[in-house]
Amino acid sequence: MGDVRIDVSAHIATVTLDRTPVNALTGDMFREITEVFRNLGKTRDVSAAILTAPGDRVFCAGVDFDDSARRHARDLNQNETIADMLDAGLAPRECFSAIMDCPIPVIGAINGAAVGAGVVLAACCDILIASETARFCVPEIKAGVLGGARHLQRLVGPYKARKMFFTGEFVSAQEFYRIGAVEAVVSPTELASAARALGTQIAAMSPIGLRLGKESLNRVEDLPVRDGYRIEQSYTAQVTRFNDSAEARRAQQEKRQPQWTWS
Repeated sequence: MGDVRIDVSAHIATVTLDRTPVNALTGDMFREITEVFRNLGKTRDVSAAILTAPGDRVFCAGVDFDDSARRHARDLNQNETIADMLDAGLAPRECFSAIMDCPIPVIGAINGAAVGAGVVLAACCDILIASETARFCVPEIKAGVLGGARHLQRLVGPYKARKMFFTGEFVSAQEFYRIGAVEAVVSPTELASAARALGTQIAAMSPIGLRLGKESLNRVEDLPVRDGYRIEQSYTAQVTRFNDSAEARRAQQEKRQPQWTWS
């Protein structure tokens, strides 16, 4: 695809933002990302995904301001529809939802600065691994706009999110690790292999269990404990109807690798 590359091997999809020089997000790029993550959920070939970018300087510098101004002025390009004209925020919103709702776990491999919408991309992933060069910033208030704080709250909690929002300051990967938003901080040369290792560990699990498990996690995230646990019980009942559930138990008892059949 144009500004987004996807490579699949060993049941892991690597999705790479590749719009030089800083991966600024246009409406078309939002739609590309949306299409990629929606399609990932439709194949049996992939059980985990990695979202990353080349180099070690910038993961994503946020929205392309010129393109954003065009969209808000209702100046449609050939890839846009009446829906985009009526709602300039439709493409970004659908993009972020596609990552969050992707049926398979998504690992964010953050290789440099994540700014504005770049932070939101990271926040939509299930697990983050960051390079030592990574840093995070939501500078919208400095640019006279708003947005991204609700996603940021998922990463750092409401109070840290407010500090970041009100100041527009960069926060280091090490600080994100300290507060539990990032799983690990590694050297730039180790980022790809660390993300791949985690993806391999995840992809070894039941593909049916991963999909139903992620759907369950998404549904219970903002629910009270009692309501959330009740939904989890329903998903447990659902997953145990599959042969792969019994295979998981047999493999554990027999101390061997499970053989998944998607049945």
